[in-house]
Amino acid sequence: MTDSGRDGRDRDRDRFERFVRTTFRRAGRRYAEAKRAYREGRTGAGTFGLPTDDEGRARIVCRRHAERRAIHVDAEGRPTCFEADHPDCEGCAEDVREGVVETW
Repeated sequence: MTDSGRDGRDRDRDRFERFVRTTFRRAGRRYAEAKRAYREGRTGAGTFGLPTDDEGRARIVCRRHAERRAIHVDAEGRPTCFEADHPDCEGCAEDVREGVVETW
């Protein structure tokens, strides 16, 4: 085998790796943009499409205490009663963002 053949394969491998890398980066950026646009489209009202009371508070059922609550929800989908690192609160905030939290 000649050195020029090996060099050619190395160049082809480098080109292929660069192609794959840039393609995956582009796909990752598009995915992130689509995800962000989807989230912003669903959360434009500020209450994530949740039913509200007369004062504009979201009406959700608290997972942690299993009770109905009328509370404000921040821009990240966290209710005002949210406690960081508590599994029920983390799950509730995730459900709020995804639009599947239990409401009343």
